[in-house]
Amino acid sequence: MQLKDARILITGASRRVGRVLALTLAKAGARLVVHYHHSRRDAQMLQRQILAQGGEVVLVQGDLSKEASLQRLAQEAWRAFGGLDALINNASNFYPTPLGKTTFKQWDDLFAVNARAPYFLSQILGLKMKKRGFGKIINIADWAALRPYAGYIPYCAAKAALVAVSQGLAKSLAPEVRVNTVLPGPVMWPADLGAKVKKEVLVKTPLKCIGRPEDIANTVKFLIEGTDYMTGSLVHVDGGRSIY
Repeated sequence: MQLKDARILITGASRRVGRVLALTLAKAGARLVVHYHHSRRDAQMLQRQILAQGGEVVLVQGDLSKEASLQRLAQEAWRAFGGLDALINNASNFYPTPLGKTTFKQWDDLFAVNARAPYFLSQILGLKMKKRGFGKIINIADWAALRPYAGYIPYCAAKAALVAVSQGLAKSLAPEVRVNTVLPGPVMWPADLGAKVKKEVLVKTPLKCIGRPEDIANTVKFLIEGTDYMTGSLVHVDGGRSIY
C-alpha cells in the first residue's frame, strides 16, 4: 500500500508517540484522521503543523471507553475522506496498579482503552475494509504484553489481550486486510519515573538506551507501505528488551 493519499485513522495521536506517528505519515503524504480524548489543544497544534506543511488532517474527539463515542468516532473517521485505508490503534492508558491495591475500576479502565476499543474499532472499520477489498490495521501493544511488569499487571494483561485480538483479527479479516502488532520497549520515559528505575531499565536493555518515537513511527510506516506480505506478526521495537 502506498502512503501517498492513504486515508488513515490514528487513535491517541495528539501527544507523545502518536504525535510523531501522525507527523511521519503526514510527511509521507497520508491523509489523516487524528483522534484525541482530552488533549484538544495539543490536537489543534498538531493539526496546524500538518496543514502548514501542506498535509490533510481532520480531528475527531472521542472517549474510547464509551460505546456510543467509539461508534461515532468510527463513523466520522470513515466519512472524513470517503473511507479508510488503514487504522492505527495507538491510544493507551498506562499507570501503576500495585497488587493488593488494584480496583475493579482500574482494571476495567485499562482493558477498555488498551484492548476493547481496538477490537471494536477493528470490528467496525476492519469489516468495511474487508468488504471494500483491502486495508491495514496496526495495533501498538507493548513488549511487556509477553513479559509483564510487577506493579502493572492489569495494563500488561490488557496489552496481552490486544496481542490476541490482533492475531484473531488477522485470521478473521484475511486475505483482504492485514493486521500486525508493534511491541515497543522503553521509548519515552514516563514523567514520574525515578532515576533508579531508569537505570534498571537500561541495564536490562541490550542496546543500553531507550528508543525514540521515530523508531515506532518508522516501523508503522514500513508495515503500511514497505510490505503487503505480513499479517498476524508481532514486531518488537524494544532495544532487545524482550530477549534479556
